[in-house]
Formats: sequence, structure tokens, C-alpha cells
Amino acid sequence: MIAALTLLLVFQLVGEVVARALALPIPGPVIGMALLFLALLLKGGPGEDLRVTSGQLLQHLSLLFVPAGTGIVLYGDRLAAEWLPLLVALFLSTFLAIAVTALVLQALTRRRRKPTTEGGQ
Repeated sequence: MIAALTLLLVFQLVGEVVARALALPIPGPVIGMALLFLALLLKGGPGEDLRVTSGQLLQHLSLLFVPAGTGIVLYGDRLAAEWLPLLVALFLSTFLAIAVTALVLQALTRRRRKPTTEGGQ
């Protein structure tokens, strides 16, 4: 478990270093997650230790919302002043996420339905 947590944190650190070194507008953890994804693709998937550790982290994901809730309370005045752009961004990002998910699902479903022609079938 310690090795898997270390791996996750190292990729997050690498992403943070890349984001700051190149002054990218993308958060470091997102870059780290993309790098981890590429590494797992090259490796052929996660090992059992990483799979178990990430599953346990996902079980306790709700704890990560506590700092966000605290931030809402702390920055309530700013949220009240800028509620319209935040609301527009929230709805647009939600719509885009749903649309992209639907397109990916449609493409994967279409790809799965195609009959295979390998082996003279």
C-alpha cells in the first residue's frame, strides 16, 4: 500500500513540477494523472497493489469534499459576488462532460457491434 501511495504522490509531484516549470494553465495533479495513465498504458495496466490502494482511496473520496465545503464557507462573499460566471461555467462544463461521455459511449458501442472478419468468419 505504501508503494502504491508513493507512486500516486510521485506522479502528482511530477505533474506539479511540469505545470510550474512550463507555466501551464493546467493543474499539476491533472498532468500527473495523465502521465500515470500513459505509464499504465505502457505497462499494461495497474498492478494489484495499485488497484487495491486506489479502490480504498475511492471508498473514502467523500472526505476530500470537506476542504471544498470549508472553502465555500470561507469564500462565501466572493462566491456571492461572482455567482453568475460560476453558474454558467458549472452548467457548461456539466453539459460538455455529458456530451463527451455520450459520444465516447456511442463510438465504443458502434465499435463493439461491428462483426469481426478475422479467421475467415
